[in-house]
Amino acid sequence: MGHDFGEWVEHFQWVVYLANTAWLYSSVSVVHYFTLFVMVGTSVIVDLRVLGLAATRKPVVKFAEQVYPWMWGAFWLAVLSGALMAATDAGDYLPDKVFRVKMTIILLAVIFTILVQRSIPNWGELPSIPASGKLLALLSLAFWVGSILAGVEIAAISGLG
Repeated sequence: MGHDFGEWVEHFQWVVYLANTAWLYSSVSVVHYFTLFVMVGTSVIVDLRVLGLAATRKPVVKFAEQVYPWMWGAFWLAVLSGALMAATDAGDYLPDKVFRVKMTIILLAVIFTILVQRSIPNWGELPSIPASGKLLALLSLAFWVGSILAGVEIAAISGLG
């Protein structure tokens, strides 16, 4: 099913144009990787702050309020640019197990990032961040690192990308 749907997507005129226009595809790739760096980097720095390993002079609530708008803006640009890139080879990517693992890990990273973000205001009122909060941040951090590793491994394992 994924292969048939992917093949159908690949034949949209705008997808064919994107796939066959080197400067356009390259531009979308640059946007994707830049926004990934911003998104993952900002999420990681908040996780490290929650763990007490970075930006410890700034209250966690203020730090997160400054960083999260950048992270979510970058996230949505990364989703859009990633979807555009994947559309050009959707027939290969959608049925690929490594790609599916990557997408699952990204989903888990986003879920744990949301859990951390929603909990930070409560933690800011406490004398210190509870162990459960640090565990959430550690899991968020681990899933973001895992998503990068899974993305890198798609080409190595599947030959895609």
